Amino acid sequence: MIVNGLAGFKGRRILLLQGPLGPFFRRLARDLTAAGAEVSKIDFNGGDWLFSQVGAIAFRGTRAAWPVFFEQVLDERQIDMVLLFGDCRPLHSAAHDIVVARGIDLGVFEEGYVRPDYITLERFGVNGHSRISRSPVFYLNTPKIEVAATVNVGNTFWYAAMWAMLYYQASVLLRPWFRHYQHHRPLTMGECLPWLRGTWRKHYFARKEKGVQAALSSTLSGQYFLVALQVHNDAQLHVHSGFGSVPTFIETVVSSFARFGPVGTDLVIKQHPLERGYHDYSQLVSELAQALGIPNRVRYIHDQHLPTLLEHARGVVLINSTVGLSALSHGTPLKVCGNAIYDMPGLTYQGPLDDFWPQAEDLTVDAELYLRFRNYLIERTQLNGSFYQRLDITGSSAGLVWAVAGGGPDGAEMVGKEVLQHALL
Repeated sequence: MIVNGLAGFKGRRILLLQGPLGPFFRRLARDLTAAGAEVSKIDFNGGDWLFSQVGAIAFRGTRAAWPVFFEQVLDERQIDMVLLFGDCRPLHSAAHDIVVARGIDLGVFEEGYVRPDYITLERFGVNGHSRISRSPVFYLNTPKIEVAATVNVGNTFWYAAMWAMLYYQASVLLRPWFRHYQHHRPLTMGECLPWLRGTWRKHYFARKEKGVQAALSSTLSGQYFLVALQVHNDAQLHVHSGFGSVPTFIETVVSSFARFGPVGTDLVIKQHPLERGYHDYSQLVSELAQALGIPNRVRYIHDQHLPTLLEHARGVVLINSTVGLSALSHGTPLKVCGNAIYDMPGLTYQGPLDDFWPQAEDLTVDAELYLRFRNYLIERTQLNGSFYQRLDITGSSAGLVWAVAGGGPDGAEMVGKEVLQHALL
């Protein structure tokens, strides 16, 4: 979907559904329109309305009424492409089925598979819904791809926080207008509390865990397994894995390690940074370790430097996270417990979790396969840029770097980069 750059959208009738928090979809609409596309947008709540372009369509019905409404818009606007952010949201999931059944092109935005500096735009779906090949033979027999250097995105946290605050405020204030809307996550100003709590906990755990990283990168180097947790409401957990919750995943991993973890090794469980303000699993981890007879072999940590942890870990266990690709880049043995696009022979351990612990020390990551897979993934699904802060470049309202393709839509090769203009909101 992205190898032809913005030129690939020329002449298309595009419908935008819900986007990321903030003005990204409004800016994207300007780029698509400038490229020769006809763009429509549907708003579902006050936050969508605040950041939407003039003339957007308001859907104010129930979830049950959504499929009929959506199909009417497709017919009336003669839509031949739908773009959305996140394909597991209930409204988007229903739209996905309709779009696929009609044979309409679907593009799904998501946070970047490759971090930092990238966002994802993939045809059909992302993560567990992705149709990207998971065959090592495919990548090893595909011509090598050279990836251009990226423009540095930088720290986008405060931009994301600002857009989130405005989005939530508008959603609350305009709730009477969109009274049937049900968000996929809590949509109240009470969501500010976890952000504040998370800031306090960041400083608290930084002091409490002082010296932990030094120990993990020296005396414990190569003697611990790193477990990377997901956010509690992540679709990777609820849709693309067999675990119903983070505690269930923790219990499964700790129990397995207690039975099969090699003597002399530890288990290090790392909290997700965005989960810090919502849940603290310290007590759960402590009680599990105590009950299983390994109280001195399990650690629960928060904000240690991830690349350093990966460099010194004997192995990594996770459901599905960008941490997985980072682990592979360090050559660290990896066990995936969910549905990940990089879970394939040569990259990840294919056996059961119980067998991973004793075998990890002898496992290797195929560096050539990893490089080929990563570069193919970037060329076909990644855009240099951010949803929350535009790159300081020229040519685009969205502030993205698009590819310029020299071939057809199914097999075009990248022959250069087109840097799009930076414009005011």
